[in-house]
Amino acid sequence: MKHLLTFSCFLLIISCNAKKPKTQAPSFLLGNWIRLNDKDSVTTYETWKKDFSGTGITLKGKDTTFFEQMKILTKNDTLFLEVTGVNESPTLFQFTQQTDTSFICINPQNEFPKKIKYYLEGKLLKAEISSDDFIIDFIFKQLK
Repeated sequence: MKHLLTFSCFLLIISCNAKKPKTQAPSFLLGNWIRLNDKDSVTTYETWKKDFSGTGITLKGKDTTFFEQMKILTKNDTLFLEVTGVNESPTLFQFTQQTDTSFICINPQNEFPKKIKYYLEGKLLKAEISSDDFIIDFIFKQLK
C-alpha cells in the first residue's frame, strides 16, 4: 500500500509538471488567395505570410475600396487574430476552437463581426464573419 501511495504521488507530480502543448498558428492559411464569390466588378485578395501576418484588400477596377491588416499572435499561450485598418485601433479576436484545417475566434464586444471562422474545404479556403443576426461568407481559391 505504501508503494502504491508513493507511485500515485509520483504520477500526480509528473502530470502537474507536464507542459501544455504549444499553441500552433494555422498554417493552412499561408499563401495568396482570391475570393470567388465577390460581387460583380469587385475583386478581393487575401495574403498570409509565414510570420502569420496577412492583408485583405478589395479592388474595384484599380481603386482600393477596402484594406485591412491581420496578424495571428500569441498572448499567455492563447492565440488571437488581430485586425487593423477597419476600426481606429486594432481589434483582437480570441481563438476558441481550432483543428489542423479550421479555427474560430470571437470578440463578443465588437459590433461586427463578433465571430470569425476560417476553414479548408477541399482546396478552397472558406471564411465566415458574423454577428448574432448577420453573416458574410467568403470563398477563396489559392493563387499559384
